Amino acid sequence: MKLLTAAALCLGLGGCAGVDVAQYRDEGPPLRLEHYFNGRIDGWGMFQGRDGRVQKRFHVVIDARWQDGRGVLDENFTWADGTTSRRVWTLVRQPDGSYRGTADDVVGEAVGELAGNALRWRYVLALPVDGKTYHVDFDDWMYLIDERVMLNRSAMSKWGFRLGEVTLSFVRP
Repeated sequence: MKLLTAAALCLGLGGCAGVDVAQYRDEGPPLRLEHYFNGRIDGWGMFQGRDGRVQKRFHVVIDARWQDGRGVLDENFTWADGTTSRRVWTLVRQPDGSYRGTADDVVGEAVGELAGNALRWRYVLALPVDGKTYHVDFDDWMYLIDERVMLNRSAMSKWGFRLGEVTLSFVRP
């Protein structure tokens, strides 16, 4: 019984361990948010539920601009069913090189850590589903592939339980 308890504890703690963004510090090309997210960016993505089935697909057009260390990312989504939505992020670079972000449907602040070609965003999103709003955790990773292409993968969870993933590709003109 002790062995079973110890094994369960190790597996539980191992599930809490995450990848540290610092491991990407030597990866290139270096991601500079102020450069990549400046102007128009197109993105295509999908949400997959826990079972891996694609539940939603979308196209997003981002109009991004920076002034005095503050960035605004105006995201306009068109969903596969024809509906639309919008999120406007305000980003601020911190003295330590991290980023803080806010948006109307983000609870509190998003925290972003940047190293090399990678950015990790963590935030709580107020997600409307069937007339109710749920606060869900996002662990959002972006990887700069080259000057034009960035890949984004987000894990969505609630109370530590995985709800699904968002996969997204961004392309600059």
